[in-house]
Amino acid sequence: MQRPTERVALVTGAANGIGAAVAERLEQDGFTVVALDVEPSPRPRALVQDVSAIDGHDALVEDVEGTHGPLAALVNVAGIFIAEPVERLTVESYRRQLGVMLDGPIFLARAAGVRMAGRGSGRIVNVTSVHASNSEASSISYDAAKAGLEAATRTLAIELGPFGVLVNSVAPGFVRTRMSVVDGQDELAGDWFRTRYVEGGLLPLRRPAEPAEVAATVAHLVSDDNTYVTGARLVVDGGLTVTF
Repeated sequence: MQRPTERVALVTGAANGIGAAVAERLEQDGFTVVALDVEPSPRPRALVQDVSAIDGHDALVEDVEGTHGPLAALVNVAGIFIAEPVERLTVESYRRQLGVMLDGPIFLARAAGVRMAGRGSGRIVNVTSVHASNSEASSISYDAAKAGLEAATRTLAIELGPFGVLVNSVAPGFVRTRMSVVDGQDELAGDWFRTRYVEGGLLPLRRPAEPAEVAATVAHLVSDDNTYVTGARLVVDGGLTVTF
């Protein structure tokens, strides 16, 4: 049985990177964390499932709640990046990226959010990206997915707010994760990043974020300390977007 003081959180993309950091931080904060990822995770209560498989989300949430107790928080982190210039854009990569980073989070938020609303409380955080508002070449699918998820976050906040469910997005900039490795090269270790963003000053803090720094913002949004922030986009980018 779930003790009254226990809080259950479902975190997607929890096998590595920001998702793993969020899962670890929420566990430290007292949450019982169910870690969902398409890859196996060493975390307790790990589920191997593709977040883009939206037809199964209602059953997924029902199973999680039946096993661990009512969800207090959902954090959508799962993400992929396939670099493609528009002339080489394929339907397969486009649909795959939107499936993981837009369709999946929306329908998982629906499944969890409706149940939270029925109980009168809950927190949902969608991890997006500065790409939602500041695009770059060869990332049209990624950019579209992240921008769409931020729009969905606002709509969810409007619809679920009257029932005590707070919905927000967190938009990271450069973060030390394996997603920074493109075509076998870590962009954060290259001359381009050092010259343009560090020495050139486009990144005021002069360094990328660690996943735990993004997780700290997520942790606040799903905590009991957050009682009035909803429909917001919290940017965690070391000042990157203020220089654009």
